[in-house]
Amino acid sequence: VPKKLVTTVSGCADDALAGLVACNPGLRLLQGHRVVLRSDLPAIRGRVALLSGGGSGHEPAHAGYVGKGMLTGVVAGAVFASPSVGSVLAAIRAVARAGAAGVLLIVKNYTGDRLNFGMALERARAEGADVRMVVVGDDCAFTAPGKAGRRGICGTVLIHKVAGALAEAGASLDEIEKKVTAAAKVMGTLGLSLSPCSIPGSKPSFQLAEDEMELGLGIHGEAGVRRMKVLPADKAVETMLKHMTDPSNASHLSLTPGSSVVLVVNNLGGLSCLELGIVAGAAVRCLENRGICIARALVGSFMTALEMAGVSLTLLLVDEELVRLIDAETTAMAWPNILAGPATTRREAVPAPAEGPRKPQDETGTGPGTARVQRVLERVCSTLMDMQDKLNELDRGAGDGDCGHTHARAAQAIREWMRSRPPPAAPAQLLSALADVLLEQMGGSSGVLYGLFLTAAAQSLRGRSDSPAWADAMDAGIEAMQRYGGAAPGDRTMLDSLFAAAQALHSLRSPGANLLEVLAAAVRSAEAAAEATRHMEAGAGRASYIRSSRLEQPDPGAVAVAAVLGAVLE
Repeated sequence: VPKKLVTTVSGCADDALAGLVACNPGLRLLQGHRVVLRSDLPAIRGRVALLSGGGSGHEPAHAGYVGKGMLTGVVAGAVFASPSVGSVLAAIRAVARAGAAGVLLIVKNYTGDRLNFGMALERARAEGADVRMVVVGDDCAFTAPGKAGRRGICGTVLIHKVAGALAEAGASLDEIEKKVTAAAKVMGTLGLSLSPCSIPGSKPSFQLAEDEMELGLGIHGEAGVRRMKVLPADKAVETMLKHMTDPSNASHLSLTPGSSVVLVVNNLGGLSCLELGIVAGAAVRCLENRGICIARALVGSFMTALEMAGVSLTLLLVDEELVRLIDAETTAMAWPNILAGPATTRREAVPAPAEGPRKPQDETGTGPGTARVQRVLERVCSTLMDMQDKLNELDRGAGDGDCGHTHARAAQAIREWMRSRPPPAAPAQLLSALADVLLEQMGGSSGVLYGLFLTAAAQSLRGRSDSPAWADAMDAGIEAMQRYGGAAPGDRTMLDSLFAAAQALHSLRSPGANLLEVLAAAVRSAEAAAEATRHMEAGAGRASYIRSSRLEQPDPGAVAVAAVLGAVLE
């Protein structure tokens, strides 16, 4: 049985409503019933009251749509079960008592919902209440008409909105009934799922193979019309829209070029928001290509099926009046509060700001300096290329196993950059240029860290090239890395090797220091520090999330830095 975060299986519908009401000052529970009402019931005196509802498990439907400008109240059943006649009747009586000028029940087309709401309607009428019922069947799944008719799914939310805006504007029960019935006739919805869902305490309702998706399934996990191999999002959306608008499908929606629609891209509960955004973009593109104007697009979780990983698309054909009703204000919590306007993939991008003028580079000479720089850089690149597998292997223990790839990418980038133009021989320009190359091409945190190091080091070398300047440059680079990277020496990162080498380079500040000896000592210190990371606790970087007992090897970043220093100073 799949895991669920509930307090008790039997209380989950009540607990979910109680949580919603606790967090929303605009909602109240009706004592003794699973009914949520607007907290400002007196405001509906003389207006039509709107009631809806159905099984729980479709959150935010329906309680999320209670508010000024939408529903007056909702009646909830247990998970995927119709509400009781007694609770529906209690809700009708509560709004009638508040002075409503008639009551409209908006019901999804399921036998249980029709029976229970219908029975309550008959009893309320017998008590003298003016009650009507609109049954919404917006499902476009089944190609042959079935006796039960089309299921009521996510399109019902648009009917709540249209009816709510009309009621708020003071429309009569007759007018609301007529207009929402007309809207419901020009609306269609189709679902697509990658996974089943499971009622708390139960096994999933069905199984889908790893590589399968199901088209047209209901919001309770009922079967759809066909299973198929998983398609990319754009192809899946095309398949859905084709099925919804196919004239040979008895439950299709007639869509002709030039039509205006409101589009709802609804998360069936378990799709990531990332996927939902991709599907939404594909739906807008696909409709645009057919010459359809998308007057409004709503994207989010509107009517779910517990944790089902799937999406449904709803299309409502609209005229100006319907768009105005969709745009009308509401305080309902689950209705998106976004800027009203059409959806299109053709929005003009904000032009990117132009790069500031570059400082003129020192002449890129082709003298002995440049040739030496090229030799050193080539040695660094081949060292990194040769170490790629070793670094990846070291990184697998602690990170994502890509340290070698990242450094090899840097080596490739430096090689291409040298092929495109001779590198500058002046130290400050050289380090700045290398920083640019690595920031653009290397990727990962390492790319930024090397970039920070080289940019700061270059500042220390502006107009200087004496030995102490290189010690200052090393210190400045390390200081920048620490400031933004958050690591300190001893945290088992690339900083350990750099810091050890920097300590050795401090000798360059004493007069008469032997340059070659100091450099050789710096490389030895870096190599020893890299090896010493084997026994350290990781204090920063991704490895710090892993228990140190598992890190028996040296840190790949520290090893790479030591190797680079070795290649430079060879």
